[in-house]
Amino acid sequence: MNEKKAPIGQQPIRDARSLGVPKMLILGLQHMFAMFGATVLVPILVQSYGLPLNIQTTLFFAGFGTLFFHICTKMKVPAFLGSSFAFLGGFSAMAAMDQGIYAAMEPAEKLQYACGGMVVAGLLYVLLAAVIKAVGVHKVMHYLPPVVTGPIIILIGLNLAPSAVSNASTCWWLALTAMGIIIVCNIWGKGMIKIIPILLGVVGSYLVAVAANLMGAGLISFTEVKDAAWLGFQPFVTNFGGSIAKFDISAILVMAPIAIASMMEHIGDMSAISATVGENFIEEPGLHRTLVGDGVATALSALFGGPANTTYGENTGVLALSRVHDPRVIRLAAIYAVILSFSPKFAAFVNSIPAAIIGGVSFILYGMISAIGVRNVVENQVDFTNSRNLIIAAVILVCGLGFTNGLTFQIGEVSVTLTSLAIAAIAGIVLNAILPGNDFHFGKSADDASGSLGRY
Repeated sequence: MNEKKAPIGQQPIRDARSLGVPKMLILGLQHMFAMFGATVLVPILVQSYGLPLNIQTTLFFAGFGTLFFHICTKMKVPAFLGSSFAFLGGFSAMAAMDQGIYAAMEPAEKLQYACGGMVVAGLLYVLLAAVIKAVGVHKVMHYLPPVVTGPIIILIGLNLAPSAVSNASTCWWLALTAMGIIIVCNIWGKGMIKIIPILLGVVGSYLVAVAANLMGAGLISFTEVKDAAWLGFQPFVTNFGGSIAKFDISAILVMAPIAIASMMEHIGDMSAISATVGENFIEEPGLHRTLVGDGVATALSALFGGPANTTYGENTGVLALSRVHDPRVIRLAAIYAVILSFSPKFAAFVNSIPAAIIGGVSFILYGMISAIGVRNVVENQVDFTNSRNLIIAAVILVCGLGFTNGLTFQIGEVSVTLTSLAIAAIAGIVLNAILPGNDFHFGKSADDASGSLGRY
């Protein structure tokens, strides 16, 4: 991961305190807005399945989980943990279950059992972390070289792309306004404006939508914002017994296998963040620590009725765009999320942001995730004249893009669905393990002071 020296004025900022407290606070706000669209979208989608996943609970455990993750990773990794989309298929399957104990079961109780399955999924992270700690990250990462993780990172962005287009298509001119503000601020902006293009894109396009509303466009509804209370506890506080996860083998078999995809996504995200920042976080503080932080955060969130967490590619995109790599800024965003989770009115306000704005912002961020995957492959000098590498990458990409509905199979009477990302990850790992010629060596090379993930 050789980080080439950036032009003067575009050097990465590793200690945001040099910018002053006010600018740090604004940068934290930018990261909070970057994660909000996707993080809040997960409970909105789950609610559409009929399961009452709560936005305030989601925000609280996104912030709390991020802070816990930073403690586990020695405060070194600039990652934000938001709601995982990987488990949406599991939520949908749980909502549709109507056999055995689930016949005539209330949606709120089904959600509890779904969350129990996610608790087990989170603990699988800890199991993998223990394996890595026991045998060493070098041996484990020998089976996860850049020829595998690079295409997976690319797929993370490409799989999110339809969501960006779908949201933007609700109002293309508003989505293009958000994109235009971000591009102008990032390319031609000076000083702080160049650093916070995402925040300016959200705020600027929202103000345009408000102005359009005054002229009768009807892009925003403020009814729920007016009716919501300023302060209020999350359901896991006010309805403690009704928010605690419950456990059943059927629910576990539906939800827990999804951890295969989310763990691979985690490793891909850690590779992406390492490539973006120019530091080898997989080796120091260590992949075992990042997995424990992510897995325990997921288990705690699910235990109290929240969604699974995952390291957020949107915030990795912000790191690449702003070139502010200080983890303190991410922790500020996490604190904002925790504080704002106590405000039903703010949750309603976030819901009022038009989907088109989220789509416009996502156009930039999701594309940058895939670009970071390309960068990971290029900087680690993966040789695609080698047929072995070409086959592995080809199969990963086709699996990730081809299995649009995942792959469903039966375990007893229960249907289990693997997402396209899980299928791609499994295919890549298996091919890398069985095909001869794996000469990847994880770790720092002698001529690489910045700490490459390895060389071919």
